[in-house]
Amino acid sequence: MSASANTPLLGRRGLLLVLSSPSGAGKTTITRRLVELEGGDVAISVSHTTRPKRPDEIDGRDYHFVDKAAFARLRERGEFLESAEVFGHWYGTARDPVERALGTGRDVVFDIDWQGSQQLARALGDDVVRVFILPPSLEALEQRLNRRAQDSPAVVAQRMSRAGDEMRHYDEYDYVVVNTALERAVDEVRSILRAERLRRDRLRGLGEFVTGLTTEAKAPTR
Repeated sequence: MSASANTPLLGRRGLLLVLSSPSGAGKTTITRRLVELEGGDVAISVSHTTRPKRPDEIDGRDYHFVDKAAFARLRERGEFLESAEVFGHWYGTARDPVERALGTGRDVVFDIDWQGSQQLARALGDDVVRVFILPPSLEALEQRLNRRAQDSPAVVAQRMSRAGDEMRHYDEYDYVVVNTALERAVDEVRSILRAERLRRDRLRGLGEFVTGLTTEAKAPTR
């Protein structure tokens, strides 16, 4: 449901919904499902990365795949809101499309790690809503990593080793969702999005709207 359906007489500044989790906990799947359900009301932020493209990935849809030299040039020109090195590869969020979306009242959802989340919060403050996705157990996390068959056993072990450090950053986030079942986790994230859209400080023209209502209420009736 869009914000306009909830507040048809008021405009709204967009928000940035950040989903973070250790690898395999479900942030990417939840992000894509959320965008499917919300339709045109939510845009997904497509990061730049120096990581090699996987066989099922499409440039421009999953990531903007660039080499390290191109990534470094973009970063030096200040074109990223955030950037971080993860498992030897660089990831970054382009500034311009995000700021345009915010200005037009459109929400943007991010699938980034805790380092990127910290940088976004410093750059855009109250526009950022952060949600940390936790697995129900470490056993479930390892099973999901093995089931998706994207990484070698050595890489899976590396991701599991890093998971503990990543999860210790949960207290930097506004909300925490435990991904015990995908559709339930998606519904909980959508509930967070709905509530954040209705925050008083996100609504444009609210003061004038209320003034009009109170003025009408004081007007004498005939």
